[in-house]
Amino acid sequence: MKFSRHKAVGVEFQQARWMGSVITPDLIVLHDTASRLEKGNVASYLQNNSVKTSVHFVVERDGTVVQQVPVNRRANHAGRSTYHGRPGCNNFSIGIEIVNPGYMTDAGQGWARTWFGELFENGDYDIERVSTPQHGDHLWMNYTEEQIAAVLDLCEGLFDYIPSLRDVRTHWYVSPGRKVDTNPLFPLDALRARVLGRENPSEDDADDAADGVTGEELITIHAPGDTLNVRRWPSFNPNIVAAIPHGTPVPVIRAGIFDGREWVKVIYGGIEGWIVAAYTDFGERFA
Repeated sequence: MKFSRHKAVGVEFQQARWMGSVITPDLIVLHDTASRLEKGNVASYLQNNSVKTSVHFVVERDGTVVQQVPVNRRANHAGRSTYHGRPGCNNFSIGIEIVNPGYMTDAGQGWARTWFGELFENGDYDIERVSTPQHGDHLWMNYTEEQIAAVLDLCEGLFDYIPSLRDVRTHWYVSPGRKVDTNPLFPLDALRARVLGRENPSEDDADDAADGVTGEELITIHAPGDTLNVRRWPSFNPNIVAAIPHGTPVPVIRAGIFDGREWVKVIYGGIEGWIVAAYTDFGERFA
């Protein structure tokens, strides 16, 4: 399955050498290439290499998007990774590589040095020193406006195109301590708010506001003759990610009250999501 919808610029397709079996993606993972900036350099490498690395999309500095693996096929982009307790993100995610040199060190006199030895002058590139717990203390190159627009457009298009998608994260989020991309200058919060919906509490906000539950206790779905919708966050706006049949036992991991209604976060079919507590035997505990 090729992805052809992209509003800002066209999507070029180059068949990657390495791709795996059919997947149902529910996650987008954003990466930095940690590479040279010349257009086509990374795309050429990822298309055909000896280390069996591949990715679904490459976003160049000028906003050009190159697709190399169909969105319903596995690509080797995340390596050792875990998303909310699910290992092996390659098996359920779409990888987007953004051309960027990655972390850099101070080479003196206004120059920054990449891990592969290339020098960039601060005056010619928008380079800043930023320190975060996830990234450490380094120099980082800003992404171009064209790249940000292309990544946002691509993510929005993918969410419109693929009903199973439910989240956008970074490589450092799914491989903490092992990876630092995307770099801290990437506007991740703004992109996630735009793609996932500004008018609803995000998953992170809902998790922060809710009470934790052990996850070892099972609750039973009460939706006689029907199914109960599982939602990305506790809201009735369009954000359904699954449906649980009546009578199904599921583990509950969080609980909270949102807009006056009781919700619980459960795990079903490997997917985490929110359901209305009144349609479970857990709802009695809010009384």
